[in-house]
Amino acid sequence: MELASPTPWAGLAGYLVGSVNFALLVARRRGVDLRSVGSGNPGATNVGRALGRGWGVFVYLLDALKGAAPAALGLALFDPTAGAAAGGGAFVGHVLPLWHRFHGGKGVATLSGAMLALAPVATLSAGLVWLVVFALTRTVGMGSVAFGLALGPSALLHGEPRPVLVLAFAGGLTLLVTHRSNLRRFLAERRAARRGDGGGAAS
Repeated sequence: MELASPTPWAGLAGYLVGSVNFALLVARRRGVDLRSVGSGNPGATNVGRALGRGWGVFVYLLDALKGAAPAALGLALFDPTAGAAAGGGAFVGHVLPLWHRFHGGKGVATLSGAMLALAPVATLSAGLVWLVVFALTRTVGMGSVAFGLALGPSALLHGEPRPVLVLAFAGGLTLLVTHRSNLRRFLAERRAARRGDGGGAAS
């Protein structure tokens, strides 16, 4: 008798792992309600604002690991389809976490971790785009938008298998949605700067 496809189960397992929000857990351990400080976003960048850069990096690594581990296991135990499903599930779990009433973070760390496990060279290439845009704009959000835009084309250029391409394009476009407030704010600041008021003049 043929066994059922592992792909849905890999996706579900990844989703449950991804639903654990390390930013909220770490901040709570430090006596901080992350949703009431900074941007209110339960992610690594806001942890960095609230607790310091070191804690932000620590949470980023944890979030990347929860994307990388399911994706790597799915790839090693089954195939790229199961790996992409597990990594994609973790990404969805971070953005829409079951354990936190479907209100999660923006997903950059978890998606980058999953993609590093599945397509390391393509992901690092998109990461270089993040670095360039961050250096030019000095904003993490715009770097993340650029990473999302670059991820799919980079995976395509490096000849990744179709399931990985689907995750790269779908995940990258989802980052545009989760960072829409960053994008609006950046564009508003640039328009204000062009008008010569610096975006912060009092009325």
